[in-house]
Parts: sequence; C-alpha cells; structure tokens
Amino acid sequence: MFVGVKRYRTAKASLNSSEDIAKKLDVSTVTVSKALRNHPDISVGTTERVKEIAEKMGYMPNFNARNLTSRRSNTIGLIVPKIAHIFFATLIEAVYDIAFKNNYEIILMVSQEDAEIENKHLLSLIAMRVDGIIISVTEDTKDLTTFKRIQNLGIPLLFVDRVLPLPDASKVVVDDKDGAFVAIDYAARRGYKKIAFLGGYSHINIANLRYQGFLEAMNYHKIPIKQKWIIEGGLGEEDGYEGFMKLCKGGEVPEFVFAITYPVALGLYVAAMEKGLRIPQDIEVTCFGKNTFNRYIPSIFNFIDQPAAELAASAMELMMKQINNPRKFEPKEVTLKTQLLVHSPFAKVELGL
Repeated sequence: MFVGVKRYRTAKASLNSSEDIAKKLDVSTVTVSKALRNHPDISVGTTERVKEIAEKMGYMPNFNARNLTSRRSNTIGLIVPKIAHIFFATLIEAVYDIAFKNNYEIILMVSQEDAEIENKHLLSLIAMRVDGIIISVTEDTKDLTTFKRIQNLGIPLLFVDRVLPLPDASKVVVDDKDGAFVAIDYAARRGYKKIAFLGGYSHINIANLRYQGFLEAMNYHKIPIKQKWIIEGGLGEEDGYEGFMKLCKGGEVPEFVFAITYPVALGLYVAAMEKGLRIPQDIEVTCFGKNTFNRYIPSIFNFIDQPAAELAASAMELMMKQINNPRKFEPKEVTLKTQLLVHSPFAKVELGL
C-alpha cells in the first residue's frame, strides 16, 4: 500500500511546474507563462527554448491554477442538436479551429433534438464555469428560463442558426427567408405550378422564416397554394419520409418539393423510391443545406447553401469580443446570405445555367 502511494507521489512530482522551468532557464515565471501561450511580448527564441525545456521536463499546465489567477477557464461550451448532419459537422470543425487559434478549448455537447437533454447540458456548462456558451437549439426548445439564468450569471450566450427570441443575446443566422424565396423563384422560372413545402414546426425560427419565404415567392409568381401540400414537422430523415407520404395521400403528387433541411430531403427521397417516383425526373427537389460528398458524387437535389464555416467565424468573433470586453460589448444579430446551387441537369439546360 505504501509503495503505491510512493509511486503516485513520484509520478505527480514529475509533472514540473512553471517555476521549475523558470529556474532552469533563469527567467521569470511570467515569461514562462507567456511563452507557453505564444504571447507576442516574448521573443520567438525565448518561446522556443521555454517550450523545449517544458517538453523535456514533462510539464503539464495546471488549468485550475490558471483559472484562479485569470478567473477564466479558457473553455467555451458548444451545444448542437446533431453531429451526423453536414451543416453542424462543418460548424463544429470551424468553431474548434478558431477556438484553438485563440487558445481556447471547446466543450462539445449534443442535445439529440431533445429540449430536456439540452437543458441538462446548459446546467453542466454553468457548473463547469465555461467562459461562454454557443448554442443551436433543438426543434422542441421553447422555455427561456435557463437561458435567462445564464445571462443573469454574466456568462456570454450566443445563438447560431436556430435561435430563441431572447433579448440581449447575440445571434448569428443565415437569411432563411430569402433562401426559401430564391428556391421557389427558381421553381417558378422552371415553369412548375404544383409546388409542395416540407417544413418544420412553426415555433422554430428557421422553419417560420423559410415558410414566409415560400409564401412570398408563391404569391409573387401567382402560383396557387395547396394547403395539403404544406406539411409541418420535424427536421430529420423520418420527418421527410412521413411528410412525403402525406403529400401523396390524395393521389396527385407535386412536380417540385422544397425541403426545409437536407435530412428531410433524404427522407423524402426514400419515400419517393417506395412510391416508384424518380428524383429529379419525376419530382425535382430543392433543400436547405448540402452534403460534402457532392463534390465527388453527382447530386439529385438542388441546394440552398448555408455558409456554415462563415457562421462559425462570425459566432466566434462575437463570443471572443464579449468574453474579452464584457462591459463594452453590445449584443449583435448577424445575418449571412445563402446561395442556390443547381444540380439538376434538366434545369441547367432549360435555364441556360
């Protein structure tokens, strides 16, 4: 028993402190600390020597001690509804890259489109004393209680893509309404009159705005709107499958379907195959979001491209400003433009694309 304790103490002692490195190089502990963080005050030569000695001595930073002195954890909580979704996967990677360049770590949590799980994650991040929280809420999130608590605690809070109507919180989104308008405008110019909309629940900001864009474009082109071809549901594959099956109940099927997300379009595709319908030959589909595989494999969908990496960059820029200057920071709402990417070979010929 005594031997085990002795070994533990020996191993613990081998994790040298910044003071040990400072003594070895005959510099101050402040110099060592700054060098390990690549601070511009320290010359390149000194930084390299400090890092070299730190590695040889088996130095590991004491984050708890750093937190006590700086009152920061150098961590940012990131909560997303899904990982297996190219939009969120791209967003996560971009946030990670930017955080790393700013000497921050990301604590990633996934809500699985469950508001209760999301709330538990928020409470965990509060307990971890993160320096800020970036979140894209679930399709079920309505309660603002915990979000208001976060604000009252002075923790920077930022919504990205899916947002809540919470005052004094920064929001970074794409122009969902315009993106949907462009999708339907494209369909109208193709001559389609039988147009359906597979949307999301109306309390979700992206669903509401995309529906508004759909309605405006349909009215602008004086295309009759069939209520039975407007389906409200979730944002996943199963919702796309079930939604398309509802569209086909009356026997008549649309010529063009606008799907609110890429996963919804995938579910639609499976349902269409079961019905013996071909995409894009029998039904043309345009959806919000894309898949990176389409760089290598031809797509059967058209996309409203969401600039996920740019959303991440804007979100991190605002988050770092709020963390570094909380008193001077004023919440902002940033809206980025989308772009229609047409992949249908028929459309390219007819529209001269």
